[in-house]
Order: sequence, then structure tokens, then C-alpha cells
Amino acid sequence: MQTALITGASSGIGKVFAQELAARQVDLVLVARSEAKLQQLAAQLREQFGVQVQVLVQDLIEPGAATRVFEAVTESGWVIDLLVNNAGFGDYGEFAERSRSRYLEMIQLNVMSLVDLTHQFLPGMQQRRSGSIINVSSIAGFQPLPYWSVYAATKAFVLSFSESLWAENKVYGVRVLALCPGTTKTEFFDVADATGNTTEGGQSLTSPEEVVRDALKALKSGETNVVTGGLGNQIIINLHRFLPRRLFVSLLEQQTRPKK
Repeated sequence: MQTALITGASSGIGKVFAQELAARQVDLVLVARSEAKLQQLAAQLREQFGVQVQVLVQDLIEPGAATRVFEAVTESGWVIDLLVNNAGFGDYGEFAERSRSRYLEMIQLNVMSLVDLTHQFLPGMQQRRSGSIINVSSIAGFQPLPYWSVYAATKAFVLSFSESLWAENKVYGVRVLALCPGTTKTEFFDVADATGNTTEGGQSLTSPEEVVRDALKALKSGETNVVTGGLGNQIIINLHRFLPRRLFVSLLEQQTRPKK
């Protein structure tokens, strides 16, 4: 039986990854900050699907967090076949007016923790000549996004990083996928302090179940990335190809500008 490690597993896309993989008889290591939510989810999955579930309560923003996760998994004797780097958050607003510490935490979680976990688990996959990594990026990673400047930049990093690893690791039989959802029915906008602003306007929300199914299908097919959410999101990520960059970014600023 295979084993998957999922970060940010207590809610949203991470929780649905856990449910979908458990339904496919994959054992799980669930990582998040909320012990109560993780234990509740773990108990449910064990009872419903008969899989083994290990809970690791860890805030991945903390220094050395990725190493603590890796060492805990190693000491338990579990081998990770699928790493899902899902943990992350965004922050909405004018860059100079938002919290500096929150931006630094975002970079730590969205980028540094993801790179650290990948670097620690990937060598074992290479040695076994099998394994998979899903890194959660976003459609925001395909272009600059005013008022989401740091978040979009972290997701652009994840997209570029993941596709580079996809190319490097084909020879090892290890698959790497950048998952790029659009607006999804999660707590993301609440956490980002963006509820009620134009960032959500005009875009239909995709269910996390659809995002996860599309991700696992794309992983199986050996894709470098997958954009979920239908034709509308495909148009969004390709618009920059047809407009001068200055005009394109100016139009984005108008659309994402906070309501007064």
C-alpha cells in the first residue's frame, strides 16, 4: 500500500486530498497546525476506509519545521510515495500597507517550507526510482497580480520550481506536478482578508473535490502542470500572450483594486 504526506491537511484542498487518497486505499501522514481537526479527520478516515493515518502537528512557518516532519516520518519507518505540498496562504491589499511580518511568513510557508520538504523527501524517491510530488501553485502564478503581489510571486516560484523538477526527474521515474487552481470553495479569501472585494467577482468557484480529481488525473498522465476550473481559467492564464505587458498589468490593477 502506498503512503502520501499532505501538508495543510486540516481543511480545504488538503483535507479533500486526504479523503480522496484514503478512498483509493493510500495510507496518510497528515500535517497541519490544528491537532483537533487533524485527529478528527484521521479517525474518520481510519473508520471509513481502513487506512493507516499518522498525524503530525506542526506549524511549517517555524524554523526547522520541515526537518522535524522528515525526521518524524523517518523514525516511524514510513516511506512517502506521494508528497503533497499544499500548505500556504495569501494576503490581499496594497503592498506598503500590509503587514511585513505576514509577508515574510507567507514566503516562509509558500516557498521555503515547500522547497525544504521537497529537498528532503525527493532523494529517497530518486533512489527507489518511483514517487510523486504535487506542489500547489495557483493561476496567480502565471502573471503578476496587483494587491496580491507577494502571493502571486510565491506561486510563480512554485510553478517554475515544479516544472523544472518535472524535467530533472523523468529519468528517475519520479513525477512532479504543479497544481494551479483558480478560485476555489475554501477559506482562502477569509484568511487573506479579501472577502467582499473584487478579487472574487465574476469568477465561478470550483469545488476542492474537482481540484483534487483533476490533480490526480494530471499526475497520472505525467503532466507538468494542471489548471483547474474550466475554460475561464485557461483564458485568464493566457491573456498576457495577447496584450502588451504594461496594458495587461494595468487592466489587472483595475480589476483587483480594493473597494473603497
